[in-house]
Amino acid sequence: SAVSACLSMQASKLVELPCSSSDDDNDGLLARDMDFSTAEQDPRAWSSVPPMPGTFSQCVRYLAFFWNLLFLLLGSLALAVGVWGLLAKGSLQGERLAPLGSDPMLFFVLVGLAASTTSLAGCLGTLRSSPCLLRFFVGAVLAFAGMEVLGGLLLLAVWHRLRDALRDALLLCLLRYHDEPDLRFLVDEVQQSLQCCGLGSYRDWEVNLYFNCSAPGAQACSVPASCCLDPWQNGTLVNTQCGFGALRLGDVAASTVVHLSGCVARLSAWLRSQAGGIAAAAALLVLVEAASVLMALKVLGDIVPIRVQY
Repeated sequence: SAVSACLSMQASKLVELPCSSSDDDNDGLLARDMDFSTAEQDPRAWSSVPPMPGTFSQCVRYLAFFWNLLFLLLGSLALAVGVWGLLAKGSLQGERLAPLGSDPMLFFVLVGLAASTTSLAGCLGTLRSSPCLLRFFVGAVLAFAGMEVLGGLLLLAVWHRLRDALRDALLLCLLRYHDEPDLRFLVDEVQQSLQCCGLGSYRDWEVNLYFNCSAPGAQACSVPASCCLDPWQNGTLVNTQCGFGALRLGDVAASTVVHLSGCVARLSAWLRSQAGGIAAAAALLVLVEAASVLMALKVLGDIVPIRVQY
């Protein structure tokens, strides 16, 4: 009876031992499952940290930052020049807002604003390792590149109509020659550089209210000094009156004072001769934008977060 009692006690121990071990294992698994589910439900239990960048990645990061900083300064400079030009001419006043759309300074404002905003996003995105800002920068640069390519294709498609577009642009410049100082400077530079006068001939200046022969004042029946064969006085000063009365003269007499040929034909010929340089400048701009996008994508790839549990 003692032997049977001892055997029964050992058997009960053998039965209880695996049960207790299994219960402990189940409790451990249950605790781990609860921890895992808690970590999934509580995002604060996980932290996103970027991997340690290598030497090449750090060089790309620094290069991208200073690259964008350079274009940020250039864009800010263009924006400042445009705003200064608009303020100096009073184009932002209430009565001058109507012709604002044709003001050349508005081009500097828009380009400077777009370039500075995009470059600022690239600088901050690189400096702060912000994927949101870097994605915005990449998207903006790709959008600008797409618009440039589309504009180039449209320009090639309507190249044969470019002469008419130049005529319309120059006609606007002739009409507003006295109203816009920057347009006056542009017209004078074109006429002096290409040695031309007017659109098709020097008599096109009659469309200007100040140079028209029926206009009052000393400039009636005249042309700008940039139309003159020799606009310089004593080799240093511009003789602003060298074109006075040129429209009253015949073509033979006027040919000794001013250029008779217009600027549309000569400007079209100059653009055709500079087609290679324009294409090279456009290709360089695309390469600059491509380099900016590649560096931003490299920085963005280096800061992709990984999940680490504390």
